[in-house]
Amino acid sequence: MMAKLKQLLIYAGLAMLAITAGFMLRSQLMGGSQSALSAEASQQGAKAIFETQLPNVEGEIQTISQWSGNVVVVNFWATWCTPCREEIPEFIEAQKKFRDQGLIFVGIAIDQEDKVKMFSKEVGINYPVLIGSLSTWSLLEAAGNRHSALPYTVVINRSGEIVETFLGRVNLNKLEKRVIPLLKEQLQTQTPYTIQPS
Repeated sequence: MMAKLKQLLIYAGLAMLAITAGFMLRSQLMGGSQSALSAEASQQGAKAIFETQLPNVEGEIQTISQWSGNVVVVNFWATWCTPCREEIPEFIEAQKKFRDQGLIFVGIAIDQEDKVKMFSKEVGINYPVLIGSLSTWSLLEAAGNRHSALPYTVVINRSGEIVETFLGRVNLNKLEKRVIPLLKEQLQTQTPYTIQPS
């Protein structure tokens, strides 16, 4: 009981911190893309995301790398974050529209499992939703979020590179303009190295 209360207080504190940071940035950003990551930061951030293993709303551990080879849009969010809640119905629509072309949204909720499960069911989220823990904040930073604010959205191309990040509520038209050309690109595969018989 005490551990649960402590966890709740930590989440409440983080929520207040993220909300404050979010309000400070809102007028500047309004869902705009951030400055581009360096090639090295892009590769390291994508690697950190793809190596992450988190439980889904059914409690099954999922590795994000299972969706590599697709265009992956990773959205960090929480149920207590109003802009997060506002953009999710548009993500549901985009997932429906572009799924067959290889687009996968992955929601990482930094929140309590029961609240995430209830919200996901209520709005009918049609893409994987994973439950992040407090350590997920370091993943946000690895993916280029220097402000620790939510929502935060990362676009990864078929080759596994971060090509765009959005801090704040995403403008869906801007997101689609970025994603559609990526869906048309083929996965860049390297020719496998073969050993020649001597």
